[in-house]
Formats: sequence, C-alpha cells, structure tokens
Amino acid sequence: MTKRALITGITGQDGSYLAELLLEKGYQVTGVVRRSSAPNLWRIQHLLDRIDLKPADLLDQLSLIRLVDEVRPQELYNLAAMSFVPASWDQPMLTGEFNAQGVTRVLEAIRQVDTKIRLYQASSSEMFGKVREVPQNEATPFYPRSPYGVSKVYGHYITVNYRESYDLFAVSGILFNHESPRRGLEFVTRKVTDGVARIKLGLSDSLSLGNLSACRDWGFAGDYVRAMWLMLQQPTPDDYVIATGDAHSVENLVDIAFARAGLDWKKYVKLDPKLIRPAEVDHLIGDASKARKQLNWSPAVDFKGLIEMMVDADIERLAAAPRQPIPTR
Repeated sequence: MTKRALITGITGQDGSYLAELLLEKGYQVTGVVRRSSAPNLWRIQHLLDRIDLKPADLLDQLSLIRLVDEVRPQELYNLAAMSFVPASWDQPMLTGEFNAQGVTRVLEAIRQVDTKIRLYQASSSEMFGKVREVPQNEATPFYPRSPYGVSKVYGHYITVNYRESYDLFAVSGILFNHESPRRGLEFVTRKVTDGVARIKLGLSDSLSLGNLSACRDWGFAGDYVRAMWLMLQQPTPDDYVIATGDAHSVENLVDIAFARAGLDWKKYVKLDPKLIRPAEVDHLIGDASKARKQLNWSPAVDFKGLIEMMVDADIERLAAAPRQPIPTR
C-alpha cells in the first residue's frame, strides 16, 4: 500500500526538499498551506502536478483535526514555523503561537484522530543558545537566546511529553543550520550569495552585514531532510542532533562566496551595527554521532560545495531575469 505523508511548511526550503525525497520513495504527499491572497509556491512549483495541497493553519486546532482525519497519513512532518530568528524579537507572541502552541495543536490532532501516526517535529540548534558545552549533542542543556529559541524549546519538550504520556511515535530532529539555493533571502547565507551574484552582474556595488565573527554549523538542506525521513523509519521514537560537526564564521562564508565569483570581498562588504542581534548565540557546533550510528546518516555536501552551489544558482537566476531599466532623473 502506498504510504501517505502530510507535510506542514511544504512551501518552505525543507518542505520542498522533503516532498521531493518522499515522492522519489513512492509516497503520496499532501502539503498543508495557509489560505492566502498571494500564494508562495515557487519552491514547489515543479511538484504541483504530483502533490496535493490542502488548507489548514497551526493557529486553528479544528482545521488541523479535520485535515489529519481526511488525509489519514502514516507520517506527519511538522516543518511549519516562524523560522527567521531576528524577526522573533519583533513578533514574540506570534512566534510562540506558531512554534510552541502550534506544535501542541498538531500533537492534539494526532492524539484525537489516530495515535498510530508517526510525527517528525522540527527542533532547532537555536535551543542551545548560550551553549553549555562544545560540541552540542542530545544531552546538552538548552539555554535559548531569542524568542524563536525559547518557542522551539517548548515545541521540543511538548513533543517529548506527548510521546511519553500518550505512547505516540513522535520524534524531534535538532537540526543545525541547513541552507540551499531555496533558502529565503532574509537568511545570512542566502543574503551573501544573492549579494555576491548582484555585485558580479553589476546590479549592486556593496553588501551590508552584521557580525562577521558569528559561527554556525552549516549543512545542505537536501541532506538534512533525509535524516528526517530516517528518524520515522526506526523501530522506536527518539530525538537526534543533525549537523556536520564543522563550524564556520560568517567571514569564512563571505570569503568562499566572493571567491567563487572571482571577487575580493573586502572591497564590497560594509559592516552595519544595526544588523547585529540583541543577544548572539555562542559557538554552535553539533555532534551528530548518534544519528551517524543509529540512522546511518552522514552529510554528502560539504560547506564549500554548499556555498558555491548557492552562488552559482543565484548568478544563474539573476542573469536570466529581465533587467529593470535604471531610472533617470
């Protein structure tokens, strides 16, 4: 029998890569979309003839219950979230509604409709925040440094609570930063690669950035969604850190990106104090030993290859786009 999967956040970076993976494995894929006057489907445009899209909302319990009852998936991947960390200071209440209470509503929908549904919950390395140890693993205490991180800690622990209280197959993937050409332009990796492409093509002459010394453990989103799927194929539910184990600074990211385009970044990058977070996280680097051993998972794309992939994709995209005439005064 064909497996059915339900994905919240299917229009996002991870959702699009996960949908591709599941389709390759023969799944029937249904994506959850919020009703909107301006649909944001560019990441899944090439999949629309192979997936079903159904309306529901993490803020609306009844819509989730109805959808889960209609689709009756064997696997549910909850990827939907307010995912841009800096914006969580501007909208802390809404961030909590989506990332904390939204997870509870998904769990409740499963509990009320079918407790055999397997749930993947997207946790985050931002939960570690002011890190207690380096590298971080599944036993490292959380110390979130943003409303986003705090909301993700709630979502993580409510998933554990429902697993233990109601015997649900519910797992959390504590994913470190993962990027791709489908990453939103507000994220620093994509901001850099898009900026490099614009400078290379003469569409811009500078790139403004904040803290160049901030370090992250960056991997490729296509590798990380494979780990999500593997978690739900295990005999027992558990939580896993997914990471490359290598940390890089924003400056290192910038250096690789500009070099790919044959440019010297020091001629174009401007530092803007307004882009620095109110509370920066410390040295985030993940220890994915458990996932490597129990899931037989490892990343296939390294950091340099990832950034070069993103630069190439942005140059190709912008080179193919119609040029806007420069306004004259």
